[in-house]
Amino acid sequence: MAVAITLFLSSYTTFSSMDWKIADGYAIKFTSKDPSGAFTSMKGDISFDENNLSASKFNISIDANSIATGNGMKNHKAKNEDWFDVKKFPTINFTSSKISKTTSGYEVVGILDMRGVQKQITIPFTFTNKTFVGSFDINRLDYGVGTDKGMSGHASSVLKVDVSVPVTQ
Repeated sequence: MAVAITLFLSSYTTFSSMDWKIADGYAIKFTSKDPSGAFTSMKGDISFDENNLSASKFNISIDANSIATGNGMKNHKAKNEDWFDVKKFPTINFTSSKISKTTSGYEVVGILDMRGVQKQITIPFTFTNKTFVGSFDINRLDYGVGTDKGMSGHASSVLKVDVSVPVTQ
């Protein structure tokens, strides 16, 4: 009976230790020649266990209305129907399908759903000191965010996205 209780408690500890809460201080930044900025509101579920990657998963939602470029007019334009169309598509979502170990850390494969367009992407990341850090490029035109015509054509199509997410248990 004592062995059964010990096994039960140790399995509970293993399962509960992979669930993480997003802590304050996270950052979702995008940079290019123009535009650059950040999203300031994110929530989600993170289950990550370095010893059990097949059971690990990310389900993240970013509030598209939280875009902050440092310019009020750009923020307003980014929220309208030509760009993020936040009234119709209020969130940007990422749902993982596979996480694997790499020589420099990890990579997560999943579906990025932005502005109603769903595409599979791969995000390389590290997990150190209870912080997930990743960086990847994204082409906004693949998701129908703006166009390459008129004034929108002056904005960079490819943006670098840097993510830093501290977590707690």
